[in-house]
Amino acid sequence: MVFLCIMNYTAKQFNIPNLAGISEKQIKVHLGLYEGYVKQVNFIGEKLAAARAGKLELDPYIVSELRRRFAFEFDGMRMHEYYFEQLQGGSCKVKEENAFANAVKEKYGEQGLEAHIREVAGSRGIGWVVVYYDPLSQSLITTFVSGHEVGQLAGLPIILALDLWEHAFMVDYVPADKKNYIDAFFANINWGVVEKRFDATK
Repeated sequence: MVFLCIMNYTAKQFNIPNLAGISEKQIKVHLGLYEGYVKQVNFIGEKLAAARAGKLELDPYIVSELRRRFAFEFDGMRMHEYYFEQLQGGSCKVKEENAFANAVKEKYGEQGLEAHIREVAGSRGIGWVVVYYDPLSQSLITTFVSGHEVGQLAGLPIILALDLWEHAFMVDYVPADKKNYIDAFFANINWGVVEKRFDATK
C-alpha cells in the first residue's frame, strides 16, 4: 500500500498596522503575492504525491521541473513570512546592551547593522538582503540573495529579511526610488521580532 502524505500549508494572517511610507494597497498586493506562493506550494506537493502514489502519470521531465519549482515556491512563501512578521506590532527600536545589540556591535562596529544592510541593498538587481546567524562562527552574516532558492546560506537561521523584489514596492515607488522604500522599511521594522529570532538561536 502506498500512502499519500501531503503537507498542506495555510497562508498566515499578519497584523500589520498603518505604515509610514508603505501604503495599505502595497501591503495588500504584496500579501496577495505571498498567498500565491502558498497556493503553488500546495499544488506542487499534491501533484508530486499523487505521482508517487501512482494516481497521476507524469513525464519524468515534468516531475523534475516540479521538484525544482517547489524550492522556489516554498522559499518564496517562507521568506515572505519572515518579511511580514517584522512589520507587525509597529516600529520598535533595537534595545541597548542585550545579546543581539552586542552581536551587532561586535560584527559591524560603529557603522551598525542597518547601515550595512543599506549598503548590501544597493546591489544591482532584484532579490533579498538576508541577515543570518552562524552558530559555528557565532556571528551575524549579511548577504544578498538573488532568488528565493538561490544563494541561501545552508542551515543558518534567518534573523532578518528585506524583500527587494520590485513587487515589494512598485505600488508606491518606481525602481529608481528603491532607496525611499528601504527608508520606509527601516522606519517601520519591529526590531523586537528580529531580537527574538536571534535569541532563539541560542
